Amino acid sequence: MNFADSEVVAAILGEAGYGLCTEPSEADFVLINTCAIRDNAEQRVRHRVRELRALQARRPQLRVGILGCMAERLQSRLMAEEDNLSFVCGPDAYRRLPALLHQVREGMKSAEVELSTTETYADIEPVRMDSNGITAYISIMRGCQNYCSYCVVPYTRGRERSRDPQTIVNEARTLFGKGYREVTLLGQNVNSYQWSVASGQCPVGFPELMERVAEIDPRLRVRFATSHPKDLSDRLLEVMARHGNICRCIHLPVQSGSNRMLQLMNRKYTVEWYLDRVEAIRRYLPDCSITTDVIAGFSGETLEDHQATLDLFRRVRYDYAFMFKYSEREGTYASRHLPDDIADEEKTRRLNEIIALQGQIALENNRKEVGREYEVLVEGESHRSKERLFGRNSQNKVLVFDRVPSTGGAAAEPGTYRRVRVADCTAATLLGELSD
Repeated sequence: MNFADSEVVAAILGEAGYGLCTEPSEADFVLINTCAIRDNAEQRVRHRVRELRALQARRPQLRVGILGCMAERLQSRLMAEEDNLSFVCGPDAYRRLPALLHQVREGMKSAEVELSTTETYADIEPVRMDSNGITAYISIMRGCQNYCSYCVVPYTRGRERSRDPQTIVNEARTLFGKGYREVTLLGQNVNSYQWSVASGQCPVGFPELMERVAEIDPRLRVRFATSHPKDLSDRLLEVMARHGNICRCIHLPVQSGSNRMLQLMNRKYTVEWYLDRVEAIRRYLPDCSITTDVIAGFSGETLEDHQATLDLFRRVRYDYAFMFKYSEREGTYASRHLPDDIADEEKTRRLNEIIALQGQIALENNRKEVGREYEVLVEGESHRSKERLFGRNSQNKVLVFDRVPSTGGAAAEPGTYRRVRVADCTAATLLGELSD
């Protein structure tokens, strides 16, 4: 999501006469787009800001600013605490960046952090930064109003608001016309997407939006992130089943396998509801992969709660998981009302148990893929060898394979679809061979 925002920022500043450069040593401004979900992310940002002091000592004209959620959360405190910062700019204030940078050039420090109830940047065509020309992100909505008790996002990105669906379809169609073959629709909770149209017409929800994008061309793959379990509908699954170019992968954050923890987290669903949604996915889309997020060591989590999470992992058998230990965020409900009462060493121990279990499950899942053949969108060269390429199948699993079939035939090229047979695997990657 921040990567997509950075592409919007690049477009806004490009219209104002600024250009991107590849090295901080060449820059007049370094803008760091930030996340505030975990303390570890914020500490990395602060470390990066301090690293830039040496460069600023050699180039006094260089100015450093922080964008995004960390700017919104800490605002002018950041500039007081990091004396080499010149400005901060929250996620709804990017249109004011050209004026803000002008003020900084005049020697002023500034903070632009006002949240909006309407801003979606729908009229801005993002600059595709570091793009392979094959895959791209499209933000379909901004903000969140679920108010999970541990999460700072509603306070840093504001309330939910959706983009006009026609602007989304137009952006996806333009990308396809330029040679892109995959788009990922982004939202804090895409299932909540809702666009109210003229009186007498049906509103456009996320299933309808997905169908419109999928119908642009069957050669355009469509992905989305992220789904909130409480809103994942059968209607969306029906649309996915009807369109083969909507990828068979759903990210469904669970956060905990304990109903008691889910209630404390204000997740608004139960384990039973979550498992019903998993069953529905497998009923409509038998070949769909499911991935998740989980938090270890949330306030009051007992060993029984932790065991319930492990049991849920064994039952669902996720293909991939983002796994974190609880990081208290200032200003959230949990920070005000729920004690951060699990020792850090115990959080780490529980997290490592989850990681070990998920690694085992992922490897077992991938071993079942050996011998199967998939259509793969070729994305580029493997990091380890220029003679090998990588791409992903519809299930979002990475496959690495030789550029040329072992039996001869046409070499694979980035941006094309090729059939790949899985020959081996690791827990994270499928190793394959091009089919003739």
